[in-house]
Amino acid sequence: MKNYMLTDLEAIQTRISRRNYISKKIEKDLVDHFINRIIDFNHDSGLTISFIENASKAFDGLSKSYGMFKGVRSLIVLKGPSSDIHLKEKCGYFGELLVLEATKLGLGTCWVAGTFDKKDPLFNCQDGEQLVCVIPIGYNEVKNSFGEKVIRKLSHRRSKDLEEFYSVLEPETKIPTWFIEGIKAVMLAPSAMNSQPVYFEVSGDKIAACTADRKGTDLVDLGIAKLHFELAARGSFPLGNGANFHKDHNENNFSNAL
Repeated sequence: MKNYMLTDLEAIQTRISRRNYISKKIEKDLVDHFINRIIDFNHDSGLTISFIENASKAFDGLSKSYGMFKGVRSLIVLKGPSSDIHLKEKCGYFGELLVLEATKLGLGTCWVAGTFDKKDPLFNCQDGEQLVCVIPIGYNEVKNSFGEKVIRKLSHRRSKDLEEFYSVLEPETKIPTWFIEGIKAVMLAPSAMNSQPVYFEVSGDKIAACTADRKGTDLVDLGIAKLHFELAARGSFPLGNGANFHKDHNENNFSNAL
């Protein structure tokens, strides 16, 4: 298997959504690599993520993908137990781990919650299992096609300013530099229609990641945003809307503050 081209943080900075794919098939060693990663993630999370090598018929034609996708061959299918209260957040977190892995290996991806044929037998779920979303994965032309640029412009709004991503509940609190780095990574996180529904609350030395959970994809976006923050700020979140961040190496303090 080829070596990683980027680090996690470089992948966060360079990843963009790709909707047009070329006919080149993903090499077997890469497919095996992703399947092994998925096996590990399913074991850790309780999800039932799968990798489908030939999923083109679920995206073929205007009636199935609304013309937004071309050349889709392979898919990562994000699903799990419908009884899991953290299902969507887990799908966001572990799905984005796979997206960043693909980016590091020179593959294109795109988060998709709709615009594909969910009734296709490819996406049949077992009893008690729920499909959350899918991620096309494959090779792309080096530059975005004209169609991709148009779709990106139509489906994205202006990114929020950095200060709009967090609120400080105690006015005298000094913000650490690592927190700002975490927020910068969250600003680059994919979200449905670039809605950026995740925000952070700072209270004393506590940092909570939150979303109003108004749309069906908000908790997926929460999982994605948590991962980006963790990778940049070096720490971890427990599951749950409003969960508090834990800094690595017992450094959960604001001593290095602006």
